[in-house]
Amino acid sequence: MTATTSPPPAPDALAVVESIADLVGENYVFPDAARELASLLRRRSAEGSYRTESAQELAEAVTADLRSVNGDLHLALKYHAVPVPRERGAAVLASMRRDFDASLDGVPRVELLDSGVAVLEIAPKMFPLDWAAQPLAAALSLVAPARALILDLRRNTGGDPDTVAFVCGYLLDGRTHLNTMVSQQGEVAAQSWTPPFVPGARFGGGKPLFVLTSGSTFSAGEELAYDLQQLGRAEVVGEATRGGAHPREGWTVHPHLELSVPVARAVNPVSGTNWEGTGVRPDVPCDAEAALDRALALAVARLTQEADGDAGPRRLGQL
Repeated sequence: MTATTSPPPAPDALAVVESIADLVGENYVFPDAARELASLLRRRSAEGSYRTESAQELAEAVTADLRSVNGDLHLALKYHAVPVPRERGAAVLASMRRDFDASLDGVPRVELLDSGVAVLEIAPKMFPLDWAAQPLAAALSLVAPARALILDLRRNTGGDPDTVAFVCGYLLDGRTHLNTMVSQQGEVAAQSWTPPFVPGARFGGGKPLFVLTSGSTFSAGEELAYDLQQLGRAEVVGEATRGGAHPREGWTVHPHLELSVPVARAVNPVSGTNWEGTGVRPDVPCDAEAALDRALALAVARLTQEADGDAGPRRLGQL
């Protein structure tokens, strides 16, 4: 006997959109935009713009309106095919857990390339640190002896800022201020610093480091690239990223719908701003598919140059 899957329950669009308008108005980090969006959603709902029996169609329509004011890509009504828990933030965690279990715990590639250059891919997310600390510590310790490192974030679409700080702890010397989070009221909500201690060996802050990006790199993946770039620690190679800098929280508003709302904005201590809307701009622009080869060539050239410089002038009779 073949099992059948019941379709998702039809959303009560009026009730769902009203709850979304309330949540956006109360929590979105930009108060003026929050009020404008709440008013827009209620007006569109009254006009019948969200009449549908499909949760997925409602998600698409509401997301388009949420992003119509300022283009914030973290503002979204997300459709989940699998029913999600009602607890705040639980929907995204459930989805991330499935990705974590299917991706070698978020470290799908660790490899030694030519001339002692290592490549480490972190994807598809910067998973919560209590999940990811052990596999990341193992991978980062493994590449620590490499002469140069290529950090591949081309498929990284976001995650946990605490995990970004943890990774930076292996790539910088000394405790370093990475970001300040500012709340809707303009107050400092939190600061992000590299940890004073990391388990295992550090790659450190002196050897060549290259970060690969693509047009799909987003959110926490962008933060890692941006932080290292602004600190002058890494060269970014590849494509401009998507441009989502605002930390978000999620609310389940229907068994298959999660509302994503940015609740703070990041301020980098070097640039005084962030990558929202602009993306992280690569130091070496190229197609994402060519980025690894380009970074490897740059790394080998840098190592060769450093070796030639270390050798110094030779005197007659010197071996």
